[in-house]
Amino acid sequence: MASLASPSLAPSFVAKKSAILNDLAIPASSYEDASPKGSIDTAIVELIDGINKLDGFVTTSSCSGRISIFAEGKKKSEDHQVDEDPANDAAGRGQSQDKETVAGTGGKGGGGKWLYVSHEPFTFQDGQDLAVALGMTRNGDRESAWEGHRLVRFKFEPMILHILTASLEHAQAVLRAGLAAGFRESGAINLTNPTSPTPMVAIRSMGLGLESMIGLLDSNGEALCCVSDNSLRGLLSISNERFEENSRRKQRFWKAVLEGIQADSLEDRPKKKRGENGGDWEDKEVRRERLRREGLERSKAKNESTSTGPT
Repeated sequence: MASLASPSLAPSFVAKKSAILNDLAIPASSYEDASPKGSIDTAIVELIDGINKLDGFVTTSSCSGRISIFAEGKKKSEDHQVDEDPANDAAGRGQSQDKETVAGTGGKGGGGKWLYVSHEPFTFQDGQDLAVALGMTRNGDRESAWEGHRLVRFKFEPMILHILTASLEHAQAVLRAGLAAGFRESGAINLTNPTSPTPMVAIRSMGLGLESMIGLLDSNGEALCCVSDNSLRGLLSISNERFEENSRRKQRFWKAVLEGIQADSLEDRPKKKRGENGGDWEDKEVRRERLRREGLERSKAKNESTSTGPT
């Protein structure tokens, strides 16, 4: 098995890591990504920096864990045909004004929107209207909301981290660390693909996840909360507890990564042979030369002792 400390990393990996680190070096005010936040959340920056300083690893995407409220987009109905082929849409835009983007199974697209996103535990305040704090209202058009079936979902999602690795050995090391830390749904791809020698590892744990339908979107685009404040408080309290467990697992993961790399380095270090008495091992020629030298030294010492003695 190749060593994790091996200096010969695949050129394709080195190039990819360099490009990723250049992007991460952009100031936070200018950096943008595809997440609702648009940048790396501070709760995971230290872990990302640590991983990216290790040879053979680079993070490609991450989320430290979050609470989110998401309103689904419009869905395709049977009596309203929607052309989903981008080519057809571009060619026939002038003839049809009814074409619109529709949401997939999970509600993304089609005008779906984030109402609330936080990578930190929720802070409760006295007299707080939780529905309003989470981007919703209790005064929307209930009739149109139920007709539209556009759900408003509450979610807690634990940490997820994608790590590009330089070899199968690197992938196995970080995957073992993830599983040992409690991220039991972790996995890897490109493990046996000869054209892609850089496996990708996903560190994740769906067991900490939490999801609930809490509202509907009415015809005016207002997110109507359909559950009580007590229900919202319960969901938020559970999410806060899971943030704590998520943080503990994140710390265990980093510790396991470092311990795994150290253990691998020790295993790859040439092992010294030992003699029968526990001393350094030596072959026959070295031992013969040592014994001859020691014999000469003893003989010399004896002769000197005799010549300086009383006559």
